[in-house]
Amino acid sequence: MSPHRVVLQNGMTVILVENPTADIMTARFFIKTGTRCEPPHLFGLSHLLASVMTKGTASLSSMEIAEQVESVGASVGAETTNDYFLFSLKTVSADFEEILNLSAELLRSPALPEAEVELEKRLTLQAIRAQNEQPFAIAFSQLREAMYRDHPYAVSTLGLESTVAGLTRLDLENFHRTYFRPDNLVISLVGCWPIDRAIAALESAFSDWQAPPLPIPQVDLPRLTPRPTIRKTPQDTQQSIVMLGYLAPSACLKQGDRVPPEYAALKLINTYLGNGLSSRLFVELREKRGLAYDVSAFYPTRLDNSQFVVYMGTAPQNTAIAIEGLRVEVERLTALYLHNDELQTAKNKLLGQYALGKQTNSQIAQILGWYETLGLGIEFDEMFPEAVAQVTAEEARRVASRYFTEPYISLVGPAAALNSALPSPVS
Repeated sequence: MSPHRVVLQNGMTVILVENPTADIMTARFFIKTGTRCEPPHLFGLSHLLASVMTKGTASLSSMEIAEQVESVGASVGAETTNDYFLFSLKTVSADFEEILNLSAELLRSPALPEAEVELEKRLTLQAIRAQNEQPFAIAFSQLREAMYRDHPYAVSTLGLESTVAGLTRLDLENFHRTYFRPDNLVISLVGCWPIDRAIAALESAFSDWQAPPLPIPQVDLPRLTPRPTIRKTPQDTQQSIVMLGYLAPSACLKQGDRVPPEYAALKLINTYLGNGLSSRLFVELREKRGLAYDVSAFYPTRLDNSQFVVYMGTAPQNTAIAIEGLRVEVERLTALYLHNDELQTAKNKLLGQYALGKQTNSQIAQILGWYETLGLGIEFDEMFPEAVAQVTAEEARRVASRYFTEPYISLVGPAAALNSALPSPVS
């Protein structure tokens, strides 16, 4: 199932994988935009566009689209992320061309009905308000704001109440016209059709879609430098949420045929610290010390600067101990080498989960399309496991020493617990 990469005459990049094991065709359409391309006064724009994308075209109503899709048991949908806008389809092979042509119409000429725009705005505002009441979401929001400041990554993909309330159908049309063009699109297609037949179907659906003469706008985003701060939100909750964040590198530092060693090392450290019931944080802070209701870590792959985050939900009276425990576990990696068995166990876990994450057509289409959209290329899928296997204990310690310095700290919980844990002024 080796992937093939072709560029069609209109500039669309296509990744294809033939997988004859199931009578299924899956496609992921990555548009190179997302929330990082939203002006600050229009935050939430791409999420709103995703919400109304499938609600009509010039020739089809929302109900007619739903009936066409559901009558053959297919699925289509749209969503947005920080770094890309995604349109997806999945269907049995016999109905692929029909659903592909429908998807092409939705991508190229969504109707964006005014009534649907207003409805989705109200639903989005409700979702934002609901987020603003959830302790974990509050803690993560204030951590993002502290770490990313004026960068769009500081804001939830939903946007802000103040910006979403002012979005208009015209804003959606302008955003769509600017970024939805064939030379800004990566299609990742995995299914049982032969490669030649799949390419022919894509050309039939999209060949008359031509790129406009204007260049794709270049997004000028602020450069990030660490300025660790402490953020606290008092809330009458049954537990405190403690988050520590460190600015971390993007995967897009790849040079030639080499995965950034820092990226591979941090992915491995993330697995060691916070992935699963056998992870260091879970064993030391929950099992041995009984501090955590929930404890974990994450290091997402981003187009721009990423973040390495460790977090814990704990009893309010343990807030100060939780902060210290998380810091000790992270910062010990800057001074100590991982033992060979610890390092190998983390590698086995990471590489095993990576392999298990590519079992279905949808998973394969997602990861290959994402790598191509990042500019890493489909070969990154093979390079990444090799890079992880080569990480040494010395390399892990060096990377930890570089990035795990003073953390950003975000706390949510009862006021007395927060003030006793960190009585210093809130920045």
